[in-house]
Amino acid sequence: MTADAGLTVVTGASTPARIWRRRLGSIVAHVLLIGASILMLYPLLWMLSASFRPENEIFSSTSLLPSSVSLHGYISGWFGLARSFDTFFVNSLTISLLCVAGNLAACSLTAFAFARLQFRGKGLWFALMLGTLMLPYQVTLIPQYVLFLHIGWVNTFLPLVVPKFLAADSFFIFLMVQFFRGIPKELDEAAMMDGCSPWRIYYRIMLPLSLPVLTTAGIFTFIFTWDDFFGPLIYLSDIKTYTVTIALRTFVDSTAESNWSGLFAMSMLSLVPIFVLFLFFQRYLIEGIATTGMKR
Repeated sequence: MTADAGLTVVTGASTPARIWRRRLGSIVAHVLLIGASILMLYPLLWMLSASFRPENEIFSSTSLLPSSVSLHGYISGWFGLARSFDTFFVNSLTISLLCVAGNLAACSLTAFAFARLQFRGKGLWFALMLGTLMLPYQVTLIPQYVLFLHIGWVNTFLPLVVPKFLAADSFFIFLMVQFFRGIPKELDEAAMMDGCSPWRIYYRIMLPLSLPVLTTAGIFTFIFTWDDFFGPLIYLSDIKTYTVTIALRTFVDSTAESNWSGLFAMSMLSLVPIFVLFLFFQRYLIEGIATTGMKR
C-alpha cells in the first residue's frame, strides 16, 4: 500500500483472489438455481415424456427418455371421448375470452369511478368491495346456484360468464384503482377544460394509458378461467358444454380402465394456450405488475 498526494492505492495479490472468489460464488449460485429449476420442471418434463410412452411403460420408469416414441396417447386422447377434444378447447376458449372481455370492461369502469369520480358513500362502497376479497367462493356458491337454477342458466355458459360483466372480481378492481391513481389528475383537468365528459376521459385518456394493467388483468383472468375446475363442474353437466378441465377428469374412471396416456397427452396440449399467451404478453405483464400502485 503506497500513498501519493493524499491518494491511497491498493496493490498486492489480494485483488485476483477476490475476483476468483466472486466468480466461484457466481458459478455456485447458477448451479444451484439450475438444479432447483430442474427439480421444479421435472414433473412437467415427466408428463411430456409419459405422453409419448406406450401405455404399459408410463408408471414403470422414472426416466425422462421413453424407450419408444408413440403417438397413441394423443390420438386416443383427442378422439377417445364421446366428442373430439377440439370441442372442449373451443368451449374453454369461448368462456375464457368472454370472461376476459367482461372483466376488462366492468372492472376498468368500476376502478375509474373509485379512482376519479366523487360520489356519496365512495369510501364505504370501496371498503365493502375490498371486504369481498376475504369472502371464499364456496360461501356464495349455493345461493348463486339456486339463483341460476331458477333463471334456467344451469348447464349453459352464462353462470360462468355473466358475473364477469358485473365487476365480480374485486382483486382486479383494486389492481386497476391503484394504477389509475398513479396517472396524473392534470390530464383529467385539462380534458375537462376542453369539454370532455367523464366517459370520454375514461376511454380517451385512461384506457390508452392503462395498457399494462389491462394486459395484466386480461392474462390473469384468462389463466384463472382456463384452469377453473370447480365452476364448470358445478354448472355444466352435458358433455357438449364441457371445458378442458372437466374433459381431462373423464379420462380417469374408478369403475373402468383409465386412459392415462390420453390424459397426459391432452394435459400437455391444454398448457399450450397459456404458454403462448405468456410468451407474447410477458413484457406487458411484468410492466403492469411493476407499476401497479406506484407513482410514475
